[in-house]
Amino acid sequence: MCRKNYQGIIFDLDGVICHTDRYHFLAWKQIADQLGINFDDRINDRMRGVSRMDSLEILLEEYHGEPLTAAQKVALAEKKNQLYVGLLQNMGEADLSEEVRKTMDTLRSRGRKLAIGSSSKNTKLILKRLGLTGYFDAVSDGTNITRSKPDPEVFLCAAQYLGLCPGKCLVVEDAKAGILAAKAGGFDSAGLGEAAAFAFVTYPLQSFSDLLKLDGNR
Repeated sequence: MCRKNYQGIIFDLDGVICHTDRYHFLAWKQIADQLGINFDDRINDRMRGVSRMDSLEILLEEYHGEPLTAAQKVALAEKKNQLYVGLLQNMGEADLSEEVRKTMDTLRSRGRKLAIGSSSKNTKLILKRLGLTGYFDAVSDGTNITRSKPDPEVFLCAAQYLGLCPGKCLVVEDAKAGILAAKAGGFDSAGLGEAAAFAFVTYPLQSFSDLLKLDGNR
């Protein structure tokens, strides 16, 4: 695995720093049940890295009832978020793995700037539950962007907040949409999970700690 001297590391949140897929599933499942829609892990996986409203449209592909107005769709998305936020109260600092914490601490000790680049509007709440409030040098999330991945806006904002150009930053993602966003923004990417096997990823990772092997200053 080749190494490069990246000055900044931009992490996606869900599926990279922590895992909240199950909470998303349970919240969307309640909405699906309300609408009489079949919902399973396959559909939930398609929503990874996708905005809330775009996720709703994926869900509604299986909907055959009366057409929904724009206002009704917004209300459904908001209800899903309320359910999800309620489930997030089950999260705590124990949900941050020792591997993730030690890897980030090591990268920081090597002088790397660390940032979050997540489309989630609940990013700051999740970071608080994990005990990571104030840990990152920059946080770019769903509250400061208008376009979700695969648009690169969230990563470009993160790099700007770090004071770095995309070529000096590495994006860490677990979703194909995030890898495409990184590529579109001119970033190299490191992929976990399904993103590791994606054709456009720069570096496939087997584990989070593999990031230390990419770092050119060790």
